[in-house]
Amino acid sequence: MSIEIMNREDHGANIKTPSRGAPAASVDVLGRIGNLETRLARNAAEIDAAQAVRYRVFVEEMNAQLPADAMRRRRDVDHFDAICDHLLVLDRSIEGDTCEQIVGTYRLLRQDVAMANGGFYSASEFAIDGLLARHPDEQFMELGRSCVLPDYRTKRTVELLWQGNWAYALKHGMGAMIGCASFPGVHPEQHALALSFLYHQVGAKDEWAVDALPHLARNIDLMPMEAVNGRKALMALPPLIKGYMRLGAMVSTSAVVDTAFNTTDVLIVLPIASISDRYVNYYGADAGRFSS
Repeated sequence: MSIEIMNREDHGANIKTPSRGAPAASVDVLGRIGNLETRLARNAAEIDAAQAVRYRVFVEEMNAQLPADAMRRRRDVDHFDAICDHLLVLDRSIEGDTCEQIVGTYRLLRQDVAMANGGFYSASEFAIDGLLARHPDEQFMELGRSCVLPDYRTKRTVELLWQGNWAYALKHGMGAMIGCASFPGVHPEQHALALSFLYHQVGAKDEWAVDALPHLARNIDLMPMEAVNGRKALMALPPLIKGYMRLGAMVSTSAVVDTAFNTTDVLIVLPIASISDRYVNYYGADAGRFSS
């Protein structure tokens, strides 16, 4: 399980990145809306605090079962944390130090780093080797472990996370984004309408085709296309998956049940070239539209 369910709205807000005259401590800030800002974690303490936020969401809220050491430490942590960049959203109005201000996070992993360290997290659930091999000139970027504290599941927070993702992708020349996205629970048939809608409408095909690993694959073609009510299906989709669709994403044509995280996962595949012009224009083709 990599991506937590969050609310997402379409309309923009005034995201601003720091000016050239900004203090040195803020030159790495990727975006601001009011008292919220987004940037990469700067040190181990901030990563630890992001892992604590993940624990609060995944374990305390969603009943994930982590390894004993992680449960004892009250941190969602695995070996990928050491090789990923950690995107943060901070609420600067919260009293205390920076670690106490983290209200949302995403984990970002570039292909060159992944391949030098054993591969992507997604490869534990999905057969992505063929997908990567068919696009040797594209660099892939994995999005994972996304979560936001309940009081901050708003348009502004999610827009800041996407501002950060977009700026990061452009800075590193990424060609496509991938990542596991989750439905709650371990019974795919309970999401038959929404999963069937994804299969028929945005299932990844041809050069972007990808399936779950054969021994883990669960069918998501649970209803014939003519039986799928599109309007009801959209209402049944987790908001984050719906947001990915609006950006132009495709999904794997099978799912994986993650019993540890109590989720049913599909793989999101989002070529940078397929991102809707609406969103490129909003965030800026150089991620600088909101620079002051």
